[in-house]
Amino acid sequence: MICRIQRWKDLEFWISMSSQMDQIARSDYVPLDELLTIVRAPLDLKRNPIVNLNVIKKVSFGGILELRTDKEKVGYKGSLLLAKPGQLITSKINFIHGSFCIIPDSLGPIAVSSEYPTFDVDRKQILPEYLNLILRTDFFKNQLSTIRSGSAKKRVQANSVLSKVIPLPRLDVQFRVVTAYQDALRKAGQLETDAAQIEREAQQDFEAALGLKPPTYLPKRRFQIVRFKDIERWSHEGILQELFFGGSLPETNFDIIQLGEIATVSYGLQKCPANRPGKQARPYLRVANVQRGYLDLREIKMINVIDAEMPRYRLEDGDILLCEGNSADLVGRGAIWKSEITDCVHQNHVLRVRLDPQRAVPEFILAYINSTSGQAYFRLKAKRTTNLASINSREVANLLVPLPPNTETQMALVKGLNKAEENANLIREEAAAMRSSAWNEFTESIFG
Repeated sequence: MICRIQRWKDLEFWISMSSQMDQIARSDYVPLDELLTIVRAPLDLKRNPIVNLNVIKKVSFGGILELRTDKEKVGYKGSLLLAKPGQLITSKINFIHGSFCIIPDSLGPIAVSSEYPTFDVDRKQILPEYLNLILRTDFFKNQLSTIRSGSAKKRVQANSVLSKVIPLPRLDVQFRVVTAYQDALRKAGQLETDAAQIEREAQQDFEAALGLKPPTYLPKRRFQIVRFKDIERWSHEGILQELFFGGSLPETNFDIIQLGEIATVSYGLQKCPANRPGKQARPYLRVANVQRGYLDLREIKMINVIDAEMPRYRLEDGDILLCEGNSADLVGRGAIWKSEITDCVHQNHVLRVRLDPQRAVPEFILAYINSTSGQAYFRLKAKRTTNLASINSREVANLLVPLPPNTETQMALVKGLNKAEENANLIREEAAAMRSSAWNEFTESIFG
């Protein structure tokens, strides 16, 4: 702490930082029924057909509103209520987890079910932005925990909410603390944008070093006519790729080889009642454990594998693990196994790529899979149904890879990506610390 010696006769008045904090911390605690009013405005669906309305599907824990699609509106049963911009909308079930928000002006009037109580906000006393933050504090969530009721899914009733209290400083103080918090979030967001840009530029440099051309974006076509006999599989993007660019080899500075020439691609174990964890239970990796570029090993489940089968399924250092699919964004998502867990195996929805170490290093192959060319291939070859997408081991083995002649050259190309990732992660850590600090400063300024 820096101290300054001052004479009393030279001071006009005395005020310290702690006394400023006390001014805010000694805010009156006001019951919400003085600030909020429950709104129940029934909608007449005969006069206002549901297809013409924005209908709330859910409110996320972060306070983002998700709307029902036109298809989801069809056949909707149940009464709806009218909600308007500027009102507070909450979820009875997940209010305590942060499922609430102020309805943005951009949405206009919306329809909600009775599961989403709505409140008018007295803006002469409280700023909506301040209300949105104060309801997320532990102080308020602890109050909500005492009024949840129900057997299976506990709910918070609107009337019960109004009996709870919040600290209410003057409007100018609310504005000051909210503005400081939002400014910090904007700075953190810019840092995260900078981190993503660093990684994008490194990826572009990596692809340029391989001699790959930047991707040509597909034309935006909502529909097209093709014959089933002319297509290998149903994929809107895949059909467009074949139609406009054909199946030509990528242009590159190195020889093109199929991944199957330098690696074996295999499935893991399929879960079934016969291999529930028993006397020979082994840790295994699921799709949830394989993220893009890293492994999430916080939760590891067990599966029974007899000793005789372990050589076939045991993961080895340097194995590349790729998600077979499910949703489109999961197809080809991959990471490298580095012997983090002894005697670990993998599920059948995770493909294992085991390389010939004399010909390729896993870091290079995974970097190419994550490149625009690699990802375009996975999107092209993924088999799709209505909501699912997947790729099989044969298609993974058929991936065409521009392969530098030796592992030293491969690692040299990956070096820039690794350095960029390190720098980007440091920036993201700084952004995360900034967000955390901003929240701590907000709560300390209110509660002392």
